[in-house]
Amino acid sequence: MQPLRQRFIEDMRLAGLSARTQEAYVHAVARLLAWVGKPPRQVTEDDVRQHFLYLTHEQKVARGTATIALCAVKRFFEITLEREWTTLALARPAPETTLPVVLSREEVAAILSEVRMPIYRACLTTIYACGLRLMEGARLGVADIDASRMALHVRGKGNHDRAVPLPVAILDMLRDLWRTHRSKTWVFPAPTRHGTSWSVAHDAGPLTRSSLQSAFRRALSRSGVAISAPATIRSR
Repeated sequence: MQPLRQRFIEDMRLAGLSARTQEAYVHAVARLLAWVGKPPRQVTEDDVRQHFLYLTHEQKVARGTATIALCAVKRFFEITLEREWTTLALARPAPETTLPVVLSREEVAAILSEVRMPIYRACLTTIYACGLRLMEGARLGVADIDASRMALHVRGKGNHDRAVPLPVAILDMLRDLWRTHRSKTWVFPAPTRHGTSWSVAHDAGPLTRSSLQSAFRRALSRSGVAISAPATIRSR
């Protein structure tokens, strides 16, 4: 599998897929092969069909997980192994009808006020105020702030960059935050814990997805805002 795995990764790189997507696709294909118990070139169309029946009806994986697995397997067999099966066109999971929870401004304010660490609170506030995706906010660079035009240069998924209006209040908040760490690269560098205190190393990387999600969940729990599904913060 190692030569095929390397070729699969190279095919994904040529297609411009992100490192995170490559990792997810490799994991999905490896899970299929482990479940089937055969070398890649011996896997049959029925093996793939049974695997997706197992994922959807027995494992009951989320639609997003099944879709990632399907895209990964489809790319591996059709591009890397140059095989084409009708099953891969039929296995796409049905769309979910559940709508995401949209929080009001008051609910968002209540949650953000419970974020204890200033750097997480500032990042989540920027994400909400500027309508950014989670990692677009986490990976904002100092050079991405255009104060003269009052805009953020956002590096989106798939190299789709865009300019986003930057409110004055957010710019002032970001300037105050930067004076506390003075990172030359990141607006929101990841802090390091030293006992009960926190500090930011001069070469620290950006905040991670998991740390931001954890900060949001802890603040949500403390805020008392009740939601019955995964929440997305969005202005109304």
